[in-house]
Amino acid sequence: MSSSYDLVVIGTGPGGYVCAIRAAQLGLKTAVVEKRATHGGTCLNVGCIPSKALLHASEAFEEANHHFADLGIQVGTPKLDLAKMQAFKQGGVDGNTKGVEFLLKKNKIDAYHGTGRIAGAGRVEVVSKDGGNHLLEAKNIVIATGSDVARLPGVEIDEKVIVSSTGALELPKVPKKLLVIGAGVIGLELGSVWRRLGAEVIVVEYLDRVLPGMDGEVGKQFQKILTKQGIAFKLSSKVTGVEVGKSGATVTVEPAAGGEAETLKADVVLVAIGRVPYTQGLGLETVGVQLDNRGRVQTDSHYATNVTGIYAIGDVIAGPMLAHKAEDEGVALAEILAGQSGHVNYGVIPNVVYTFPEVASVGRTEEELKKDATAYNVGKFPFTANGRAKANGTTDGFVKILADAQTDKVLGVHIVGADAGNLIAEVAVAMEFSASAEDIARTCHAHPTLTEAVKEAALAVDKRAIHI
Repeated sequence: MSSSYDLVVIGTGPGGYVCAIRAAQLGLKTAVVEKRATHGGTCLNVGCIPSKALLHASEAFEEANHHFADLGIQVGTPKLDLAKMQAFKQGGVDGNTKGVEFLLKKNKIDAYHGTGRIAGAGRVEVVSKDGGNHLLEAKNIVIATGSDVARLPGVEIDEKVIVSSTGALELPKVPKKLLVIGAGVIGLELGSVWRRLGAEVIVVEYLDRVLPGMDGEVGKQFQKILTKQGIAFKLSSKVTGVEVGKSGATVTVEPAAGGEAETLKADVVLVAIGRVPYTQGLGLETVGVQLDNRGRVQTDSHYATNVTGIYAIGDVIAGPMLAHKAEDEGVALAEILAGQSGHVNYGVIPNVVYTFPEVASVGRTEEELKKDATAYNVGKFPFTANGRAKANGTTDGFVKILADAQTDKVLGVHIVGADAGNLIAEVAVAMEFSASAEDIARTCHAHPTLTEAVKEAALAVDKRAIHI
C-alpha cells in the first residue's frame, strides 16, 4: 500500500506530534509514524509524565507521614499501597497519550503504527507488528525519534535489579537500598521518589557535584537540602562493576581520580547517566544522512540534514534533551516548511528538576559568564525571607538573578525552592523580551506569593532588596 503526503513525521513524542499538528494547521497533508502502541514517545509513556505522577504521589505520602501533624492534621501513620499509586501513575499516562491520539485525529493527521525506515528520497517504509507494510511518499520527512537511556559499559540493564529510568518507574515493591548511578536530573528525581516511599538511597556521581551543567551554587545548596532529606552522596566516584546475586547487587565503586575500591550492596541499582539519540533502524546510512561524533543527526539552522527533504528535531539533534525544546523546534520547522519564519530562542529554554524543593534555571550560569569574561551583577533572595514561604513552611532555597553589569539585561535566573518550575516562567517571558532586572523589580507582584522572591532578587541586583 502506498500513500502520498506533504510531510511524514517519524516519532510522536512531544517534538513529533507537535510538529505534525502545526503542519496540519498550516495546510500540509501530514502523517505520523509511531512504533509504540500509544503516542507521546518516551515523555508521555515512560518519562516526564509517569515520573511526575510518582513525584506528586510520593510527595503527598511524605507530607502525610512527616508534616501533616505540624499543620494540626492528625491522620495516623499512612500506609503505602504501591499498586494503587502505580495505577494512579498509569491513569495520568493513559489520559495524556489518549489526548495526543485525539489531537492527531482532530487535525486529520494519518497515524501509522509500526517501525519507520527511510527507504530512499521521499519514501518512508512502515512495518507493523503484524507484518503489514506501508510505503509512504513524502515531500518532506522529519526525524523525531527522541532518545534512549545511556548504557554503562559492562553493566547490563535487566529492568529488575539493574534498572533504567523505565524500570525505576515500575518497581513492584520499595527497595530497602537503592543505589543511583548519576546525580543528574533523572537520578535525583527518581531517587527522591523512592527515598520518600522508604528506600535508603545513595547516589554515586563521577563528577564532584550534583546537577552537572547547572549553576554551581545551585548544585551545592541543592545537595545540602537532599542530604538533609536523607539521600547520601558519593561524589568524584565511578562505578567499575555491578554483580547481580540472589539478594540484589554488589556495586564496585572507585575514586574517579583512581584509588582503592569499595563495594556497596543494593537491592536495586538505577543507571541514570544520561540519554543518547535514538537513530537505529532508520536507514540513515542508506540515504546518507550525516551524524556527528556523538551520534546526533547534523542539521542546519532550519533543521535540514545534508539530504534534501529530510529534517530532524528534538533529542536526535544538538541541544538540551528537553521535551519543550523539541516542541518549539517542531513548531518552528512546520512553519519553515509552510514558508513562514519559524524560530527557537535557544538562550531562553527553561530547565526544571521536579524534586521537592524544585530546581529551575534559564539562561546563563555564573560559571559560563565567568568563562566568557562577561561582567555581571548578582541579586539573590532567600525563601526564608519570603512571607508566603514562611507561612507554608517551605523556606528552603533561593532565587538568583544574573544581570549584565552595563545594561542590566537579565542573562540568567536560577531558583531552588517550592514551585520553582512555575516561578521560572515569569523570568523566561521577561528574558524573551530582553528585560532588565529593573523591569522585573518595578513590576507589581501579588502579596503574599512566592513570586515576590523573584521581585526581591531583581531588586537585589541593584542592592535594594526590601526584606533582607
